[in-house]
Order: sequence, then structure tokens, then C-alpha cells
Amino acid sequence: MSSRSDTGVVQGTFPDRQGRQGQKLSDHVYGDIIDRIIKDEYGEGQRLPSEEKLAQMHGVSRPIVREALARLREDGLIRSHRGAGSFVRLRPSRAMLDFAPLDSLADIQRCFEFRMAVEAESARLAALNATAEDREALAAAFALLEQRIRENALGVDADYGFHLAIAHATHNRFFAETLASLEATITYGQRLARGLGLRRPTHHLPEVQEEHRRIHDCLQRGDAEGAARAMREHLGNSRRRVFEG
Repeated sequence: MSSRSDTGVVQGTFPDRQGRQGQKLSDHVYGDIIDRIIKDEYGEGQRLPSEEKLAQMHGVSRPIVREALARLREDGLIRSHRGAGSFVRLRPSRAMLDFAPLDSLADIQRCFEFRMAVEAESARLAALNATAEDREALAAAFALLEQRIRENALGVDADYGFHLAIAHATHNRFFAETLASLEATITYGQRLARGLGLRRPTHHLPEVQEEHRRIHDCLQRGDAEGAARAMREHLGNSRRRVFEG
């Protein structure tokens, strides 16, 4: 049964599309290595066990281990040197363990990657196609985000609503329908990012809102490439904030 933290983050749940039994073995290896890094069993700068050793530890093949290590490299958590092995580059915040089950982290990363691809194009098209009515809706969605900051609230409703307003402004229904179909997964990642951010509100919340402001301002003046760039930067920074604290 799930529980809710003081920040409003649902703990111990993640949108389950295939069920835990359908999850890739590499995701379990990925989550376990992150767990050990967070708990400082593998400290920053320390060499990870060899692929062969990791395969034995987890009861999987070496290709499965390589897939997990590749994901960790992409996330900036480890670095690898040919002939020398893999080393811990970054230790994520221990607070992450309060917000997300470890076996959900790979899906959270994939969701951010997917959003960077889809929502950057969504922002570009919204800047080109938005009507006066759309721009009013975007301004209202942005104002709600600012209200949530003043209230020191989690603000996931406003965050998701802002991104959905952008998708509607494309006037291509598939962008909005895609975000709607992924709402549970997207808002889970937003709860994680914003929940962690509420632990340092004087730094995190203004930083995030400035990123939203850049997106909003580009949309309002019809700067398509600027809007796409600002969206990619925002989602990339959100991903880093989750994993780097």
C-alpha cells in the first residue's frame, strides 16, 4: 500500500504498464547499483565490481550488466575507461530513497528522455501555431505555477497543466493525447523532482520557474526555436536535479 510524504509525494508506487514481472532485468541491476551508490557501498571515485562479478551477484548475463552500466553512464552516474572498468562519478541524494522505489528510476529516466524529444517539438509548434486564446491559456497556466510557488505547494497540477497547455497550443491533437496517456508517469516524475526541490525551496523553485518563464516568453513572442531549446533545457535540468540533488 502506498503512503504519502509531508510534501505530498506518493511513496512506493509507480505507474505499472507491464507489471514488475515484465520489467527488464537490466533495470533491476541498474536500480541495485544506484542503491549501493546512494548508500555509499560504492563511493564516488570508486571502481565498480567487474562485469563478470556484477553478473554473478545479480544472477544475470554480462550483456544484461552492460545494458545497466550503459544507462548509468548516460545518466552521468558512472564513467568507464577501456581496460580499467567503471567508476562512480556522482552520488545521487539519499533523499531520493524517500520519494521513489529504486526499480522505478530507469523508467523515470526514460520518461524524461521521451519528453525531451516530444515536448521540444510540441513547444516549437505551439510557438508557431498558438492563437490569441492559446496565449491567454498559457499565461493563465504560468500564473498558476507562480501561485503554487507563493503557496510553497508541490504544484504538480500546475506543472502538468502548463505542459498540457503547450501541447494543446500545437493544434495537433496527438501531442495533447500523448501527454494525457502518460499523465500518471509524467506526474510521478514531476512529484519526484518537485518533492526533492521543496527540500531547498529558495534555490530549486525559483530556478525551475525561471526555466518555465523562458519557455512561456518564447511561446508568447512566437520564437519557435527558442521555445524548443528552452523546453529541452528545462527537461534536461529536471532530470539532472532528480539524480544530482
